[in-house]
Amino acid sequence: MTDTSPESTAVAVIGGGVAGMSTAARLQAAGVSTVVLEQHEHIGGCAGYYRTDGFAFDVGATTLVDFQEGGVGGQLLADIGLEPPDITVQDAYDVWLPDRRVTLYHDQQQWERERTAKLGDSDRHREFYSFLDDLSETFWRITREGVKLPVQTPGDVVRNANAVGLRDLPQLRYLRWTMADALDAYDVADERALRHMIAMLVEDTVHTTLEEAPLINSVLGSTIRRAGIGRATGGMYGFWRAFEEQYLDLGGTIRTDHLVTEITGEAGAFRIQTARGVYHAEQVVSAVPINLTKRIAPSIVGDSLDHHISMMEAHEGGAVVVFLGVPAHEVDDHESTHHQVLPTYDEPLGDGNNMFITVSDPGDTVSAPEGYRAVMLSTHCDLEQWDPDQNSYEQRKNDIRDRLIEAARTVYPNLASDPVVCEVGTPVTYETFTNRPRGAVGGYRQTMANTNQRAVPHDIGVDGFYLAGDTTWPGLGTVACVIGSEIAAEHVLG
Repeated sequence: MTDTSPESTAVAVIGGGVAGMSTAARLQAAGVSTVVLEQHEHIGGCAGYYRTDGFAFDVGATTLVDFQEGGVGGQLLADIGLEPPDITVQDAYDVWLPDRRVTLYHDQQQWERERTAKLGDSDRHREFYSFLDDLSETFWRITREGVKLPVQTPGDVVRNANAVGLRDLPQLRYLRWTMADALDAYDVADERALRHMIAMLVEDTVHTTLEEAPLINSVLGSTIRRAGIGRATGGMYGFWRAFEEQYLDLGGTIRTDHLVTEITGEAGAFRIQTARGVYHAEQVVSAVPINLTKRIAPSIVGDSLDHHISMMEAHEGGAVVVFLGVPAHEVDDHESTHHQVLPTYDEPLGDGNNMFITVSDPGDTVSAPEGYRAVMLSTHCDLEQWDPDQNSYEQRKNDIRDRLIEAARTVYPNLASDPVVCEVGTPVTYETFTNRPRGAVGGYRQTMANTNQRAVPHDIGVDGFYLAGDTTWPGLGTVACVIGSEIAAEHVLG
């Protein structure tokens, strides 16, 4: 194929998910010309959406965390001058355990009363709660101050020292702890309800077990309700419509249906081959998973990512989501629109035993036609069981659909009695629409061996070629991708 792009650009961003779009928008706002090359028909990535029969469903991330003023996401919006669609921060959401319901309040004082009433009020419980509160406050503050890991240069040391400060230095000793270590240290590991609820929150945000999950990452992940869990009007569809419009107004370019097949060249003269033509760029930010980056840019990255890819592929995970368009009366039982359900204490987490329910707001007619609501039921899963060539694939889809709906009826007894839409997304679906190998989504399970100082850096030592996204530091979720976008943009800007 011959070169068909009309002109070169300063920076080509590969992948239009949260990390890619945030990086491109930051650079564009700073006066650097960018083009985003996205293989799907629209932007969003694993925080994207799809629309059918008048409904707009979130296909991956269903919430925007820390997007209030002063938060990580809020600062992104300020940096690019975006006034987003209304983002409703949840006052609370409910966790439905087999023997009790615990309400996770955004307000800290309400949460303190709730946890002592529902999860334990002994001295050791209170000491454990206080320990988590102190760590949460410290590390959310450090996160917002722009800490950078892994430390690679003397400048990184100075940057992190400024972010941490002398008063917080003692907390760094917990970098060697897991969440299980903390539960053991405060003698609450045998508290069944408390342990399982924390395990649910850790699986949702760190994607691993209490025994493997680094304490600091677990504390940040399990206290996102404190940072603010929000949903935009129209869900991710509404958010991305506004974001795309602002990015284009800044002068940026988006090329959808552009699968990148090869990147070659060097700083100042990169050549990006896509299925629909060739683009040239002075610098490149790859915001797709690192195994895809290696596949499309082998001559550039060499063997610099091989160790990380090997570790990542051993810690991949996936998700299954049931998308429901239902009459509003089926979900009018509760004011809260977010719920987390654990059907039993006696089975491992995942595959429906720990599921998240997200319901569009009553007045949100972008997400659903008037009189209806969009509902998303999601759970984590292993990838090995989702082989599309297996004869049991369709039956497995039906089984997990039924299991998630049955669990969701703990909250909404009449859910899916008369659905307008009832569809299932599996790892096979994610691989088809996001091009992620095996449909692995949400980064990879964070452990002591692959996180923080051992994480994938944004700068792998190739001049003009940088990484962003959920397989780089700090990893999982929209907050992590937004933080990573700032670091990637700083590398580009020099």
